[in-house]
Amino acid sequence: MDMKQRKVWNENHKKLKEILLKPEEHSKAIQLFLSQHSLVHSSSIGKTGQVTLEDEVLRDLDESIFREYPVPNPDTNNSIAWHLWHIARIEDMTMNILVANVQQVLHTANWIEKMNLEFTHSGNDMSEEDIAALSERIDFNSLLAYRRAVGRQTQDIISALKPGHFKLQVDQKRINRLFDENSVMQNSKWLAEYWSKQNIAGLILMPATRHIFLHLNKCVRIKEKLQK
Repeated sequence: MDMKQRKVWNENHKKLKEILLKPEEHSKAIQLFLSQHSLVHSSSIGKTGQVTLEDEVLRDLDESIFREYPVPNPDTNNSIAWHLWHIARIEDMTMNILVANVQQVLHTANWIEKMNLEFTHSGNDMSEEDIAALSERIDFNSLLAYRRAVGRQTQDIISALKPGHFKLQVDQKRINRLFDENSVMQNSKWLAEYWSKQNIAGLILMPATRHIFLHLNKCVRIKEKLQK
């Protein structure tokens, strides 16, 4: 996914924002979302026929670069490992708890054990010690598999939404689940409060698409800098 394709992605994201709350454009919005979402996941889960932004991150990615922490980038100190974990967790909890009110992907198929982790939260406000531990310990292939599983589940959830659902506000009981399941740390209450003010469209436009796009761009910059 080169710079020209990223520019197109941004333009299409604006189009998605314009039509998402229009019931008469529901089918078109779903299809545009699926395309946008596929381009920020592995090409193995989508049908775009393009090299995706995640493909760009993973191409020629050495494991030592994947794990390096801290990194010498002006906009982030965190490792590529942390960024990929963070976007997967944010997408998992927002789509499965806040949108669909179903079980998180994380709690299926023994993902915590497979990834060799003890963390279940989003990674926001994480200590330097814990970021270092995650970067060192997380299983590379299992993390990528978890990301794919989360992405497929998101596409199923959004495809099942009906006209008018994008306008629905986030239910407070679902916000409470974030804390009950240790998905958001107590010192990250600001994040839950932010989501509590969103409708489903807001969650689609940020956690499920643009948030991933921004972090994968950071990963590309980290990789390019460390490979020099």
